[in-house]
Amino acid sequence: MLALLAVYAVGVEPRWTATRRIEASVPGWSRPPLKVAVASDWHITRRPLGAMTLDRAAAIVAQINAANPDVVLLPGDFIAGDGDPASRGEPDAQEIAAVLGKLRAPLGVYAVLGNHDWWADGPAVAEALKRRGIQVLENDAREIDAGLWVAGIGDHMTGHSNPVRTVAAVPPRAHALVVMHDPASLLDLPAVQGLAVAGHMHAGQVRLPGHGALITPGRAPRSWSYGWVDHRGLQAWVTSGLGTSILPVRFNARPEWVLLVVGAAAG
Repeated sequence: MLALLAVYAVGVEPRWTATRRIEASVPGWSRPPLKVAVASDWHITRRPLGAMTLDRAAAIVAQINAANPDVVLLPGDFIAGDGDPASRGEPDAQEIAAVLGKLRAPLGVYAVLGNHDWWADGPAVAEALKRRGIQVLENDAREIDAGLWVAGIGDHMTGHSNPVRTVAAVPPRAHALVVMHDPASLLDLPAVQGLAVAGHMHAGQVRLPGHGALITPGRAPRSWSYGWVDHRGLQAWVTSGLGTSILPVRFNARPEWVLLVVGAAAG
């Protein structure tokens, strides 16, 4: 039985990517429904047991494009492992950006960097993504439509998070899509209208019935490891991400990319 569970956790679930369509209600939303694709924690690798290869990443990019999102948010950790990927025989930032640069959305594709990206070479990862048309926001915000902003917060684990500076650029009555790698950045996030998305937690990679995530990284509460988080009235979706980190294992924590359909709150 244990052998079968091990085969499933290593050979099946890490490659069993879910596509989730989730309705998200935002108070005061007056524009038509907005389709927001969220794809985090790719950890693209060439390791023999690695689930997220360049080819699989390309297939997921095609799936996301086929869903015709209005905007795409990438909450970081594109690199697998730590340090220089090329020295470990892993895909480098240029190879990864060449695949993710094929993402298309009329309001743009936006990314923040994750801890693994910084441990590799944050500036090089950011530059590679920018060259492929992906806008990288590090504690910065951009208006993408009248009254609608994307605000990108830097990575918390590596000391790059500055939520206060990030949302200061958003006008008081505007709505914002706040994207961060680590949900721990929510702890210091001022009040903002809209919704937030985060990754980093991988849903724990191993979730036990009745307990939830076995291990979670960083300062965010274990209860924030996956799904909706309500923090000071702001709804945030913490995605399980696409790849794996440290161990090539997932159990009861399927990889996913998410299409959030954002609309007005009922009533």
